[in-house]
Amino acid sequence: MAQQQPGGRTPQTAPRTETPAPRSKHETDDVPVPATLRKSLKNRHIQLIALGGAIGTGLFYGSSESIGLAGPSILLAYLVGGLAIFMIVRALSEMSVEDPKAGAFSYYATRYWSKRAGFVSGWNYWFNYILVSMVELSVVGSFVNYWFPNIPRWVSAAVFLVVIAAANLLGVSKFGEFEFWFAIIKIVAVVAMILGGLAVLVAGLPTESGIKASFANWFAIDGGFFPHGLMQRTADGQWTGLLMALCVVMFSFGGTELIGITAGETENPRTTIPRATNGIIWRILVFYIGALGVIMAVVPWNTIDGTSSPFVQIFDSVGVHAAAGILNFVCLTAVMSVYNSGLYANSRMLYSLAKQGNAPAYLGRLNAHGVPVAGVITSAIITALAVVVVFLWPEFAFNYLMSIATIAGVINWSMIMITEVHFRKVVAAGNGPAELAGLRGSEALDAIHFKLPFARVMPYVVLAFLALVVVLMCFSASYRVAVFAGVIWLAILLAAYQLTQARK
Repeated sequence: MAQQQPGGRTPQTAPRTETPAPRSKHETDDVPVPATLRKSLKNRHIQLIALGGAIGTGLFYGSSESIGLAGPSILLAYLVGGLAIFMIVRALSEMSVEDPKAGAFSYYATRYWSKRAGFVSGWNYWFNYILVSMVELSVVGSFVNYWFPNIPRWVSAAVFLVVIAAANLLGVSKFGEFEFWFAIIKIVAVVAMILGGLAVLVAGLPTESGIKASFANWFAIDGGFFPHGLMQRTADGQWTGLLMALCVVMFSFGGTELIGITAGETENPRTTIPRATNGIIWRILVFYIGALGVIMAVVPWNTIDGTSSPFVQIFDSVGVHAAAGILNFVCLTAVMSVYNSGLYANSRMLYSLAKQGNAPAYLGRLNAHGVPVAGVITSAIITALAVVVVFLWPEFAFNYLMSIATIAGVINWSMIMITEVHFRKVVAAGNGPAELAGLRGSEALDAIHFKLPFARVMPYVVLAFLALVVVLMCFSASYRVAVFAGVIWLAILLAAYQLTQARK
């Protein structure tokens, strides 16, 4: 039976709908189960959403900064950071498989931790994606201007905002299709670069640098594999090295946790979510470590200075100069993908917050396609206003607003790990969701279908690693402001929660 929405409207009945799980003893009226959404995302959608989530402009352009900080040892930084992200997504997926709901982070924090935690988690993630979307839309014009220099950048931003918002209103299956093809384009681009680079290595083709392409270049050029060690200070007072590169690396993985958001609208989350999650490791190995490893074998790492993408440099080095135009198209699709994902995630987060009583009730309404239309439109409008801020006050937007977006990722990942600890305590107490309800102790924990590895200690290991990243951020002038912004931002969220509760 279709569930009636606020305002008395009843959405059309869909062929596939979610049957709400039985409410456990632990669950109270303060933590209502979110209303039904359409389970229209298929396995191929989830696999490509998970795959594409790890590939963005951070890889195509941002990798230059990380290579400059650590040299070839950046491969170790991506491996360590990738393992941490994998464990974070495993913790989220453990909960998503047992209790697939919209607005995953916020719902789980509310259900298994506290309503305050759910408020902070949900609004932090929503605002984080507003700011990320703001940046993506503000730069989309630069990619369009590559071919059409006379089109004002604000026009490009407005067109893409309207198109993506309209697609999101058509239903979650349309969102899945958009992300499927966006991911295909990015994957093909990275695989083509890897194969092209390997061809240069195997054939021994000459390069512009005059240095023979070889994996031995990792160890033979300008200081070898660890040119800046673990951490060292340069003559101008800047810190470099493997540890400092972790800050850049971690934030390039932002968006990987989108898998958890999709669980509430996935046809078969118990099968699909574990498969997509476990694939994260080989994606990181192939698309980050594999790609950058090949690049640094063909292009000397000390010539990668950020003036152009390393992906363009690898083709330029053998005389394929059309690569810049191809990569421009790939980056344009990557920007569209980020905004598409951001708008989807934000609308579901507002929907979940509304159902928890942590956001206005109108945000919990669904349209005929099972889409939280108010959440989509509200998020799109706020993003548009943020883009206007970028155009009017770019220094303020990038120095301060993006600092919040940077630290918001760490807050989000930390809350996922803490929530997983609370989830296991609730399950062990006999108050778990669905099939776990009524089971207690080790019997209940053993019945969890997709367990976080080394669950007794792993959350604390990951939290310690994230704390290390925050400490390292304090050594970087560009990241230090994010740490201070994070403290202020958390204080604002906690104060906002107290104000909303006082009003009630």
